[in-house]
Amino acid sequence: MNTVNTSLLLKNIKKHKWHYWFVSPMLVLFLLFTVWPILGSVYYSFFKWDGSGVPENYVGLDNFREILIDPYYWNAFVNNYIFAFSHVLIQFPLALILAIILNNTLLKGRNVYRLLIFLPVITTTAIIGLIFNILLHPAAGPLNEAMVKFSLLESPINFLGSVSLVLPTAIVISIWKNIGVTLIYWLAGLQTIPIELYEAARIDGASPVKTLFYITIPLLVPIGSVILLLTFISSLHPFDLIQTLSKGGPLFASDVVDTYVYRYAFNPELTTLRYGFASAGGFIFGVTVMLITIIQAPFIRKLGKYRT
Repeated sequence: MNTVNTSLLLKNIKKHKWHYWFVSPMLVLFLLFTVWPILGSVYYSFFKWDGSGVPENYVGLDNFREILIDPYYWNAFVNNYIFAFSHVLIQFPLALILAIILNNTLLKGRNVYRLLIFLPVITTTAIIGLIFNILLHPAAGPLNEAMVKFSLLESPINFLGSVSLVLPTAIVISIWKNIGVTLIYWLAGLQTIPIELYEAARIDGASPVKTLFYITIPLLVPIGSVILLLTFISSLHPFDLIQTLSKGGPLFASDVVDTYVYRYAFNPELTTLRYGFASAGGFIFGVTVMLITIIQAPFIRKLGKYRT
């Protein structure tokens, strides 16, 4: 039986050999720049190593034990998931609302609005972080000056210097920058819905609200589950924005796992880098993301069959 299966497999590979040739460059790059770094990070996490030379000081699980009792790591861990779930709860539905509005053929200039919403996406995140550092400056920032001038504020607010405001501010900026991607996904989904269904509903006298809840949203459920997953995953690594906005401060209030790992692995201000320790922190976070992905996979598959 195994011989027959092997023969059939080899026959299929030979039949579709050009497919494998076309896929092979992507596969090689994936192995080199994704799989190999992950395996290397796991290996380094068992060493006390500063990132130079060959790791020799094997410490076993000591890095993991230290990570698990470090309150600063768990602070960054919680902030990371607050950041990610905020995108799911705000960006995901907000992009759907905007997509429904901008998918209306009666709306004049809708392509212009789409372009304006998508423009921040193509702007480098680090540049956006630096620009908002200037805009939100408590002393000379244009935003604070404008709000004080128009009596919206009595005094300037230090958005990036406040422990309670820095993370929400970063979340709002990130949603503004990335909502264009989620919007495009929703627009693609909306355009797969047959126009005949809307025409039939209109003939039957269905109101726009009923059309939305009985046609649009049910038919968007399968693609919506994929968009939900993509939105969540894409918001798990806000390093460039957080690093340029606040560097994880003040008092680690906006610290995320990415900035935590960077601080120990690459920060030139440290006299001794702790690459192995940082690798352990990244590995633990990666495992939790993998577990969440595995747990929600059956739910995503079930929703994917909903439309059919």
